[in-house]
Amino acid sequence: MAYLGRYYRTYALDFWGFGESGKKRETYAVQDFVSLVDQFMDRLGIVSAPLVGHSMGGTVSLSVALQYPQRVSKVVVVGSPIVGSSLAIPLKLAGYHFIAMMLFNMMWAFRGGIRVASPFICSDPRFPKMMDRDLSATTLESFLLSIASLRRTDLRPMLNQIKVPVLGMYGDRDNIVHPRQWQPLVQGVPTAKVVRWEKAQHFPMLDTSEDFMEKLKNFLDEESGE
Repeated sequence: MAYLGRYYRTYALDFWGFGESGKKRETYAVQDFVSLVDQFMDRLGIVSAPLVGHSMGGTVSLSVALQYPQRVSKVVVVGSPIVGSSLAIPLKLAGYHFIAMMLFNMMWAFRGGIRVASPFICSDPRFPKMMDRDLSATTLESFLLSIASLRRTDLRPMLNQIKVPVLGMYGDRDNIVHPRQWQPLVQGVPTAKVVRWEKAQHFPMLDTSEDFMEKLKNFLDEESGE
């Protein structure tokens, strides 16, 4: 955002149950977040804009383009699952109530495990603290229900309805989402562009930040008709 903010007006939206957004809800499904984006844009008077989403945020962004096409001028997905079954096994297991309960009841151990595993998730040395901060602002319910919903999501049957420019950005060493999720993206949206980094993992914006920012900005700068 700091980089793109020099050229665009940018907004960061925390999904319900995460970050600074409200945490008193009964559901935290992908569909809830799709509606949230629409409501957010409506409240701020944003008629249409490019959506850039990482991981589940990209899945939500594509879903917004499908359900509220008038809202979206472009979509960028970063390490995002097109099919929820592409999530890593530990993450899929975290969508089960008893496992999520165990993780949250032993949060100190969970955070420690994340710190140990962080080199296999992101090469940026700042990542462990960033993830720890994010986990501290997440509730059990939002963590559990959002992952369970994402695990059941499959956008493939609807992707051919997307008419706006799409960019997929993926790391070939992603251990969180299967690194070849760009394939169902281009199968469903043949005009989609894909950028891949051989050595990047689930956070290419951190693993290869300069090249990532350049390619993202170039895509946003392009005329939609190109």
